[in-house]
Amino acid sequence: MLNKNIEVFMGCDASWEEADTVLFGAPFDSTTSFRPGTRFGCGAIRRESYGLECYSPYQDRDLEDKKIPYAFIDFNMEQTHALCYIGQDSKVSGYIAAKILMRRYREGQELALFLNNQKNSPAEVQMQRRLEGFMQYLAAEHKNLTIHDVVLHKEDTAANEEVLDAFFSGHPKATLGVVFNSRVYQVADYLQKKNLKLDALVGYDLLQKNVEHLKNGEVNYLIGQRPGLQGYCGIKALCNHVVFKKPVTAVKYMPIDILMKENIDFYFEFE
Repeated sequence: MLNKNIEVFMGCDASWEEADTVLFGAPFDSTTSFRPGTRFGCGAIRRESYGLECYSPYQDRDLEDKKIPYAFIDFNMEQTHALCYIGQDSKVSGYIAAKILMRRYREGQELALFLNNQKNSPAEVQMQRRLEGFMQYLAAEHKNLTIHDVVLHKEDTAANEEVLDAFFSGHPKATLGVVFNSRVYQVADYLQKKNLKLDALVGYDLLQKNVEHLKNGEVNYLIGQRPGLQGYCGIKALCNHVVFKKPVTAVKYMPIDILMKENIDFYFEFE
């Protein structure tokens, strides 16, 4: 089946619920007297953004050749020469996720790692680093723990239900779980539908679905990343560098916020 022909900024394909940052185009002609057409600007920006990257094969030029500053937000690519990186230390975040999850561990329990079927994609580098930190903690503190990989699809709910049915029926001792991306709601939706609960389930990001499951008890902990603050710090870093000629810190790590149903209602980024 063909995908819908929808223009998006720089090829981004996250759903509204999964997105950390949303760019919303507002087509508006009213302030351009006798010269309508600005309403098409949003679409033009989306179309032109499709080919944006550090290197342009059409011009055989790279942003770095012209010393054009750019910043990485949310996940870092160390081999480039970005002005700065703003986001969590993903490996440490994974280590902490393991530490808080294993506080619920009891003798004989088994652990399920709910992974993305695209987990080896370069686009999932953040998830890979979280997993690395998670396994580092387990290697040091729980060497004999039985661990299962459960691979889920990004959008195929029916296929995921079959995978989870088969897994839980065959592994009744797997009562601890972790999801390394923002889709912990996939597992929580299943648990809610089947009237099941794990002894502990950890996920990432404060999507509305995730927060609802945190409050209902299907999810025990969410790790927040403060995406709004990340964006603010990114713009501030570029402004300091370009406009005010101030030095910019190469790496600015964001807080690793641990949310549970007891404190989620007190959490905010900006007012």
